[in-house]
Parts: sequence; C-alpha cells; structure tokens
Amino acid sequence: MAVASFCFHAELNDFLPRYKRQVIISHSFSERASIKDMIEALGVPHTEVDSMEVNNNFVNFSYIVQDKDTINVYPISATPDITPSVSVRPLPLSVIRFILDIHLGKLATSLRLLGFDTLYRNDYDDEELAEISSSQSRILLTRDKGLLMRSLVTHGYYVRSTNPQQQIVEVLQRFDLFKIVSPFQRCLRCNGLLTPVAKEFVIDQLPETVRWQNNEFHRCEDCAQIYWQGTHYQRLQQFIEQVLDSKTVIE
Repeated sequence: MAVASFCFHAELNDFLPRYKRQVIISHSFSERASIKDMIEALGVPHTEVDSMEVNNNFVNFSYIVQDKDTINVYPISATPDITPSVSVRPLPLSVIRFILDIHLGKLATSLRLLGFDTLYRNDYDDEELAEISSSQSRILLTRDKGLLMRSLVTHGYYVRSTNPQQQIVEVLQRFDLFKIVSPFQRCLRCNGLLTPVAKEFVIDQLPETVRWQNNEFHRCEDCAQIYWQGTHYQRLQQFIEQVLDSKTVIE
C-alpha cells in the first residue's frame, strides 16, 4: 500500500474533519490517481485550490501521486511564500456573473440588489447548475462542496457563513467586488435589468398612495415589476451602506 503525506493550508482546512485540520495527513492508496482526485477524495473541492507543491516542486491537477510524496496544497487566498511556478487557479472572468444553489436565495437577492447578474431558482438540480456555470461562464456559489467537485465547474466558491448579511460581505471580499457595486440596477425578483419608465405608463398599476407621492419609477425589462423609492427603498439603502461599510472593518 502506497502512502502520500498531505498538508492543507489556511481555509482549506474548513473542508476537513476536525481531527485532520492543521496536521499532516497520511493518505494510503493502492490505485493510480491524479492529485486532483486525491485532494477531492479528502474533501477539498478543486475550485478552492490555487497551487500544489509536491516534494518542493509545483504541479498541475494531472500529476499522478506517487508513494512517499509530500504534498502541500494552498488555497486561492493564501499562496505560499514563494510565487508558484504552476498555478491551477482559473483565469479571471472578463464579466462577473453568478449562479447560486437552492440554499442561497437571500444571498441571490443581495447580489442582485448590488447590481450583479445573478441566476437563482429553487428547482435547479446539480447537473443544471454545473452546466450553466460552465456554458455561461458564471461563478457557482454553493453550500454543497460536492457540487464544486463536478469536473464542469471551473469557477466556484463554497460560501462559509450561514448568515445572509455575512454571506454577501464574504462573497464581495472573496472576489474583490466592493469597487464595482452598482445598486438598484437589477430586478430583485427575476434578475432583469431595470430601466426608467414614465409615470403615465404605469399609473394604473400603482397603489393609490404611491400615485401621488412618487414621480420616478423603474420597470424590469423582463418581468415588468415596477420599482419606486418607498419605505422599502430606505431599508435597502441602509442595508447597502452596512455592507459597504464592512469593507473598512475587513481592512
């Protein structure tokens, strides 16, 4: 039986059982396998990995693990002291777009509120999520690490927090998005773009009080939902300010 030693660094330990965190893991194997397959067999999705060092040499995911290999695995946010000669981090997307699994509905709403193109449905199955993420070049956000292990998924992230407000801050921090936030550009219900619409074209769809108190309206290009600056707007504005203020706290 062959044995390889694995050391997972920084937040990659989030995916390991407590007794395997921050220690050298001796992994026994009898069949030929790539380092990618072994890392995922130990519980760490490939989408979370930046680089891998085997016996002091950096390798890619196709490397076949050998007996007595000493392997260090580094996360995207914490690279080793020296610049890796080989990185498996995917190339940055030219446009930031997301697709979210069923567990992240509130996060989807928050991302849309901040202006990010975000697909979400409560009936996507895992195969659909992976296929859409791949074909549309969307970052897959999930609380299911098994979903991130699908080979189709190249850009993905496991959301650690279960608190919706902490989740949006976590995602903005992970993908460095604070500077490109553009609130109130998308429909919170369907993700469509909002465009200004004259009051006379929607007046028959407005509540009585809104007709007399508001003059500026936006309508979703896809589902025709109408938006205006009511009491809900003030609550959303406060939420946005709290999220953006968190960047200062993080720094």
